[in-house]
Amino acid sequence: QAQLVESGGGLVQPGGSLRLSCAASVSIFSTYFVAWYRQNPGKQRELVASISSIGSTTYADSMKGRFSISRDNPKNTVYLQINSLKPEDTAVYYCNIRKGIQNYWGQGTQVTVSS
Repeated sequence: QAQLVESGGGLVQPGGSLRLSCAASVSIFSTYFVAWYRQNPGKQRELVASISSIGSTTYADSMKGRFSISRDNPKNTVYLQINSLKPEDTAVYYCNIRKGIQNYWGQGTQVTVSS
């Protein structure tokens, strides 16, 4: 069973930046597909960005431009850089890794954008 630990969330003013991290305790992390999702209470979890085992990235249309996903395989870590934060970016951000039938989620990290 894998464990994912997200960090880097917090309270930030509009226009600020954050870098979220997700550290995974799995073997051969480099072979996993990784994604970041976010969710607000009462709403569906939505995809933010993903990165494949070979480094190909995709972004939800509304996330293009301000979000950047990357991975550091030797550190078993994936990052989500968020720039020019807006109040509507407020959400719990979740890390997800999957390979075959394996599908793991982190506990989430809260991002609050407010002045």
